[in-house]
Amino acid sequence: MTSLEDDLERARDLDAGELADAIESIGFECTRCGACCTREGADEHTATIFPDEVRALTDATDQEWRDVARPMPYGLSETGDGSLEGETFEWALQTDDCGDCAFYEETDDGVGACLAHDDRPLICQTYPFSVAIDGTSQPMGEAVDETGVVRAHECDGLGRDITRADAEELARALKERAIRELEEAIAVRDAYEPADPDPGEIVVHDSEGPKRSDGSARETR
Repeated sequence: MTSLEDDLERARDLDAGELADAIESIGFECTRCGACCTREGADEHTATIFPDEVRALTDATDQEWRDVARPMPYGLSETGDGSLEGETFEWALQTDDCGDCAFYEETDDGVGACLAHDDRPLICQTYPFSVAIDGTSQPMGEAVDETGVVRAHECDGLGRDITRADAEELARALKERAIRELEEAIAVRDAYEPADPDPGEIVVHDSEGPKRSDGSARETR
């Protein structure tokens, strides 16, 4: 098994042109169906967002941290009143009462729209693609197509024509995401100390250290 540092070097060495070739070969065009932004069955929408991406969205939308991001639910326990508690790693985009992304809306003509499209995080910019490097996230289930290190996950837009310029733009974002995910993972690992949360408390560990669920810093004890 390779180390996260080795995986990071692999990500930095990715050839964006080759990634674009793979994306162009698979093909993709967003159909604005909204499937990637909405609840899937019993599971709320979950998309990883980095701390600086949260701040970019708070600035762009004039909202608070908790309006933009929520603690990643994995590893948290449910209390008697249905709330969550415990320690977790990283942040997910906030969801609405339906479990859909809080920035998703459906227009009058029935197609999906993102209320923060220009400031959406890398995970959203690169959907439905990922790269086959250990330590990067594969949040969209098993790959349905694969070319080189590029994996394509289930999406109605796959197989459609994509311009070279769009493939190159997507490839650059995909490489950046892989690098950022591994840098984040290394920083989280190096900074982690058990937080011993109080009953009913959530502590989120990200690359900047432990935080409360509202994004404020939380000292370990």
